[in-house]
Amino acid sequence: MRGNSLLVEAESFQDYGGWQLDQQFVDTVGSPYLLAHGLGRPVENASTEVEFPSRGTYILWVRTTNWKPGGGHAPGRFRVLINSRPAETTFGTLAGWQWHHGGAVEISGPSVRIELEDLSGFDGRCDALFFTKDTDFTPTAELNKMKLWRDSLAGRNGGKPEDEQTFDVVVVGGGIAGCGAALAAEKQGLSVALVHDRPVLGGNASHEVRVHTEGITGKSDEILSSINTEHWPNGSADSIADNSKRHAAFEGKDNISLFLEWRAYAVRTNGGKIESVDAAHTGSGKRQRFYAPVFIDCTGDGWIGYWAGADYRYGRESRDEFDEGWQKHGELWSPETADNRVMGASLLWYSRDADKPSQFPQVSWAMETARDHAALEGGWEWEYSSNDMHQVDDAEAIRDHMLCAIYGSFANAKKLPENANMELAWVGYILGKRESRRLMGDYIYTMSDMIEGREFTDTVAEETRSVDVHYQNHLTGSKYDFLSTALYKKPPKYYLPFRSLYSRNIKNLMMAGRCFSCSHIGLGGPRVMHTTGQMGVAVGYAASLCKKYHTTPRGVYLDHIGELRELIGYE
Repeated sequence: MRGNSLLVEAESFQDYGGWQLDQQFVDTVGSPYLLAHGLGRPVENASTEVEFPSRGTYILWVRTTNWKPGGGHAPGRFRVLINSRPAETTFGTLAGWQWHHGGAVEISGPSVRIELEDLSGFDGRCDALFFTKDTDFTPTAELNKMKLWRDSLAGRNGGKPEDEQTFDVVVVGGGIAGCGAALAAEKQGLSVALVHDRPVLGGNASHEVRVHTEGITGKSDEILSSINTEHWPNGSADSIADNSKRHAAFEGKDNISLFLEWRAYAVRTNGGKIESVDAAHTGSGKRQRFYAPVFIDCTGDGWIGYWAGADYRYGRESRDEFDEGWQKHGELWSPETADNRVMGASLLWYSRDADKPSQFPQVSWAMETARDHAALEGGWEWEYSSNDMHQVDDAEAIRDHMLCAIYGSFANAKKLPENANMELAWVGYILGKRESRRLMGDYIYTMSDMIEGREFTDTVAEETRSVDVHYQNHLTGSKYDFLSTALYKKPPKYYLPFRSLYSRNIKNLMMAGRCFSCSHIGLGGPRVMHTTGQMGVAVGYAASLCKKYHTTPRGVYLDHIGELRELIGYE
């Protein structure tokens, strides 16, 4: 609040009602936002009480977007209620994230109740509301300027974190790899900060995404068996129980400080080393700086390495670089010329029998994507990737493409008399990603390493699962670009070296998960969560050796690899 204006961040609402806090796209949208993910049924209002600086007439601006524009469509419509009275504008109707002018509102007292009223149930989204008495003022849309402006209104000192803490190791990302890293480091007596941007641990294995863990737990079974899942069908609500099991594994671990709903947003470096990582709480906006001698990137998208300036790759290498053409499907495995295609991201979903006729709204806006496809559920093959869309920069558009595919396919299925009683039961809104940035280490792991079952003197993880690389069906003539097919190749038991788990140019950075050092095809086998969990355990133990010997991850490889392997259980 400043003078005659008031900024209300949607994530600061006291009661989200049926809206969901979505933080996935902060780096491209600029902020977390509230999402009305009602599966075609309007969700309960989000609400909050705020104090205005003074009475009078204010101009309302709302930062929002029409996530599926064109043809007069606006599936995510919502209203803003001020003390139960709707503002004159319906929001979610303008294309692209922008400040939408909401007209004048009268504020008659200092305490005001604000509500977001969902009008459709189809993923309306609200980032923030701004009230001002200055009729000539328009909030800036440029992300960097807007961030500074919002920080100023919130009283933040140039974005500098309010608090700071020091740990032996900072792990960013609380998927299976990050959980494994934190537990292994704690087992060796290290103080650990585990920073994760969702309210629950598990990443793709959590009940928010619902992919079961796959692969083998190898030498790391003692730790991984406490955080993995049963082999339920992907998308199953059984994931909720495994989520509880995972959180129970951290109970009593006094040396692990869990920072749930904290999203890293910046890295400070000096001399090729990371000094600190900054993170913000996704609800309150509070910021904290984390210091440590060693950092572990388990973000999946390689954010810590990316911000630190680590070498990385994105996309497919040419088939000649690592001899990854592989017979008749060569162009699908690896092209003649390197490109930016990667495996896609999925949204899982399912429907249920309501035991009575169930209606589903018309979704003409989804049919350009779904076409005539009809379905009642979707598993791993519901996936999207393209040369034109980047899995990080265009992640929100990718998610929204999948939502259109799901809603349209379900609407088509509802046209059949036998599906009259079917209703949507659950649709994910958190993307289950397979591939984006891959941080480069001293060794780039390839498909040849798997196919040959190559053993390494620095082996720290192992796997038996087939190489499994996805491509979109439309590449071979299908009209459905939201469905994928997998290429498989069965290798012998294969092994992963520690040199692929630390950065080759950032001295104190390790990584575990799908952002480890590999080629596009080399990711195809060890990308599953049991294998990435083994990577996490390995780097967690390695962090303890970094402390013990006052060395770097590369120093562990050069001078203490035998001790690391012994901690894991190899010797």
